[in-house]
Amino acid sequence: MARIYLIGFMAVGKSTIGKKLAEMLDYTSLDLDDVFEEKYKITIKTFFDKYDESLFRKLESDLLKSTIELDNVVISTGGGTPCFYDSIDLMNKNGITVYLAMSVPALVERLRNAKRPRPLIENKQTASLTAFVTNTLEARLPAYQQAKITVDAEKIDYDALYSKIKNLL
Repeated sequence: MARIYLIGFMAVGKSTIGKKLAEMLDYTSLDLDDVFEEKYKITIKTFFDKYDESLFRKLESDLLKSTIELDNVVISTGGGTPCFYDSIDLMNKNGITVYLAMSVPALVERLRNAKRPRPLIENKQTASLTAFVTNTLEARLPAYQQAKITVDAEKIDYDALYSKIKNLL
């Protein structure tokens, strides 16, 4: 079982950490959002504008299921991926899940400065963004906390994370 699934709130750094971790492990890095956009030939933002979140979650779940056929890969999931269609169970059965935890203030700051458009937070000012992050994180925590490894993404220690993963492989 050589699949590492990075989970956590949007903008926590899953894609960046995934690339670094994949390099350390000599694995391939795969970003589920990029796979979605490539497969469906549409940006996630445009998809949300044209369709709805429930259809996105279904298609995202199907993409996630296809990753269980891959080997030696670090998969950066979307922030909500583990919370729908029993996806956290699928990831735990087929790989090592790593929850990248971060405080609400740090997440809000990162989201305010994010380069990638985030449909769920579009046009939110700081107060409403903080409320959204607080409420959404609270709702998602039960799924996130099922990860096999939890790390503090605000001060990530790559060597310690690498060691934890190697011990589970």
